[in-house]
Formats: sequence, C-alpha cells, structure tokens
Amino acid sequence: MNTQDINKRIRLIMHLRSMGITDTDVLSAMERVPRDAFVPKEVLDQAWEDMALPIGRGQTISQPYVVAAMSEALQLSDRDKVLEIGTGCGYQTAILAHLARRVYTIERHVPLQKDAEKRFEDLKLRNITALAADGMKGWPQMNGIDQAPFDKIIVTAAASKEPPQALLDQLKIGGSMVIPVGPPGDQVLRRYTREEDGSFASKDLMGVRFVPLLPDVAKDDEAA
Repeated sequence: MNTQDINKRIRLIMHLRSMGITDTDVLSAMERVPRDAFVPKEVLDQAWEDMALPIGRGQTISQPYVVAAMSEALQLSDRDKVLEIGTGCGYQTAILAHLARRVYTIERHVPLQKDAEKRFEDLKLRNITALAADGMKGWPQMNGIDQAPFDKIIVTAAASKEPPQALLDQLKIGGSMVIPVGPPGDQVLRRYTREEDGSFASKDLMGVRFVPLLPDVAKDDEAA
C-alpha cells in the first residue's frame, strides 16, 4: 500500500469519527477493509471518499458513513452469527466479517454475488457464506440444517413499509435487525429488537437512501 492510499484511509477514519462513529472495533474494520477492492475501476479514484458509488446492475456500494453507522447500530460481538440481506459488491459483508463470528449473506443479482465471493476469497475472509437467493425469504434450510435464528440481521435495501415477516421470524430473542424502511425519498434506518415475549421494539436511527428491497432472484435482463 502506498503512502497516498494510507493517507486516504486515515482521512476517511478521521471523517467517520467527526461524524459521530465511536465504536473502535467498527472504525478498525473500516480501516482494515480495502474499499478500493470493492469498486469498479471506473470510480477507483473515489474509493476512499465518503460517497455511494455505482457497482453495476443498478446497485451501489454504500457510503462509508452509512456502512459504519449500520455496523455500529448492530452492536456486534465476535460471538454473533449475522444474516445480511443484499451482499452487493461485498463491502459491508467484509466489514461484518471482521466484527462477527460468522456472516451469512444473500444477494439476488447472481453476477454481483459471484464477484463478491471472489473478493472474499482474495481477501481470505473465511467466515462468510454467500448465496444467490430471495433475501426476503430469509436464509433457507440447506441439507436439512437451519442456520436461523440469527443474533443480528442487517438489510441493505429498503422495505416499503415493514420488514419481511420471514426475516423477523429468523431473529433470535434479544437479537437486533437494522433495516431501511419507507418509500423512496422518505426512508429511515430502523433497528428492531426482539423482546422476551417475541414482540419487537423499534427505534428510528437516521434518514437514509437505499434501493428497494425486491423479491426473487433477479433475471439476467432486469433493468436498473
């Protein structure tokens, strides 16, 4: 890594601190994960800027501040098993992999999922299991094995009104889910916590802008 890249990383971490990110584990993960490995070469010069960038298929790599804020809101420990809906390029997944014991991640765009898996392999991130599937249905039972319930769930696309029931059902008692909710232009990042009686407490965290949460595996010709 050259001096310029090091300086860009340091500048981004200082910026995240100034924006109110205080979790030292999250800040460390943001510094360790090379964001430039997750963006197309056309926007490589902007990789360490605090902005969302296009990654193809009508999707984006989230703004680093939003990635950090969502990760911090999950209050992760190294014992947690996490479900992520919306792998995208895999950047948020890689941050989670440095903070949690195990990450299960679902992407509906097959080309993005395949590219993300290759990045995980290149970065030697061994605690990630990635799948191309309908994330609104949660993590499927595979070979008769259920991975649910999960300690934490993170969704990187916006539910129009409420989180999918399948995701709420896969959250363990005492667990938390962070998900954007609302129509385009009026989305809020919300944290749901599953109480002892099975009900859910929710807290609005901040305004955000995400692509909509959609069902099914995307067709090859699906437009942005």
